[in-house]
This record gives sequence, structure tokens and C-alpha cells, in this order.
Amino acid sequence: MDNKQIQTRLGIGAMALSLFLILAAIPNWVSEPSNVPHLVLSPTFWPYTLSALMGLTGLGLFVTGLSQSAGGAVIGDPIPDSRKGYLRLAAMGLVMIAAMFLMSRLGMVWTSMLLFIASIVILRTRYPIAALICAISVPLVLYAFFAHVAGVAIPQGDFVRLP
Repeated sequence: MDNKQIQTRLGIGAMALSLFLILAAIPNWVSEPSNVPHLVLSPTFWPYTLSALMGLTGLGLFVTGLSQSAGGAVIGDPIPDSRKGYLRLAAMGLVMIAAMFLMSRLGMVWTSMLLFIASIVILRTRYPIAALICAISVPLVLYAFFAHVAGVAIPQGDFVRLP
């Protein structure tokens, strides 16, 4: 399978899943109380937002796939050394187990930062500086939004408490 086929199929799949979520899954399976004071606090707001973004991403993949020429590099060749893949999978499993134990001691924000950094090391991204910046800033921004704007209590740790 070449890159054009993969992009078009992923785009169609993402758009189909997005339509299913928007038209069937969210209206039928996500309950919404009638007295929500702000739209962003509604339990259906973020599922609809993420579903719409997934649909737009699928549309972008589909259009990109159509605009590419046929052929090109074949994707999906077997990896010569699958042992590295299994080691990474085992390491990610250990990171997830560590998350369960660290969450109650360090809190959600600090544990998320450490897990993100561990994932960067295990997966060896091409952009480690950008990933490190995201590992620190994304949990802090999410904490600030949910704790101070939405008024949702985020679990804090035993050692360091965020304002």
C-alpha cells in the first residue's frame, strides 16, 4: 500500500467515525443536564468539538491523498528488528503501571508531565525540544483551565500543590 492509499483510507475512516459520533453516539450515549450555565461546561461540548476536529482532519487527509500522485514509497514493510518494538511496548506498559502508583502521590499534573517525558525518551521523537515544552506546558494549561475556569477539582499530590 502506498502513501496515497493510506491517506485516502485514513481520511475516509476518520470522516466516517466523526459522522457516527456526531449523529449517533454523542446524542444517544452522552447525557446532558438542562441547567448547564456555560456551553463549555456541557458534557457534550468537548465530544462534539473533538469529533468535528477529527472530521476536519479526515477531510484534510482525504484531500491530501487525492492530490498525491500514485505510487511512491511503499509503507508497511516489515521492521527488520521487531525486538526493539517489543521492548518499547514493555517499557510503555511499565510507564502506565508507574502512573497508577504515582498519581495519588504526585497528583495528576506532575504525573502527566513525568509520563509525557518518559514517553518522549521511550519513543525517541524527532523533535525532543518541542515535545519537552509540550510535556511541561500542556498539563499546566489544562490544569489552569479546569481548576480556574471550569471550577473542576484536579487531584493534587502530597508534595507540591498548585495554586
